[in-house]
Amino acid sequence: MSDGEQSREAVSMLRLAANDGTGPRVAPLKLGERARAIRLARNWTLEEAAQRAGLARSTLSKIENEQMSPTFDAVQKLARGLDIDVPQLFRPAAVDKVSGRRSITFKGEGRAHPTATYEHELLATEISRKRMLPYKATVHARDFNEFDNWVRHQGEEFLLVLTGSVTLFTEFYEPVDMQVGDSAYYDGSMGHCVVSTSPEDAVILWVTSM
Repeated sequence: MSDGEQSREAVSMLRLAANDGTGPRVAPLKLGERARAIRLARNWTLEEAAQRAGLARSTLSKIENEQMSPTFDAVQKLARGLDIDVPQLFRPAAVDKVSGRRSITFKGEGRAHPTATYEHELLATEISRKRMLPYKATVHARDFNEFDNWVRHQGEEFLLVLTGSVTLFTEFYEPVDMQVGDSAYYDGSMGHCVVSTSPEDAVILWVTSM
């Protein structure tokens, strides 16, 4: 799996979690309107915002007027230019306060999301507009070389070893061997990946901020 494919896979999981749910659906967010609202709140002209984002003025105008769907690269540039994180572009300016939500996922009832190196089980799938993505993963990978490149994505991530043992590889640190009960918290945009080191495939709990 290529670096781009791994990045798209991580993004697709986050998008799936954000849009999932059998309860009331949130009206689709118009990215262009959101971008324009943020720009106007900063009192920036279209030209100023385009220069900050490294985009052509005409491109930004088309995005704001919903005349084109920006590429992921353009979305990243736009977010940097507006001095916000990418998820903020997809979050309404004012979100109704929600309280009293609860989700129970019984053993084996999560949503399967298999990949070449992990077999994910998404949890709490009936809740939409989550602030975090919880999921269990069976780690099939046995060697760092099974990954074409680092896994990266937005947000911070928490990892807890449930069964077996693993080695956690991170871009700026030495690999760490982890046993049942060990946990790690790290920046998801830092390259990372996990491989099983126990005779059986290890199972870990991952929680990723949205």
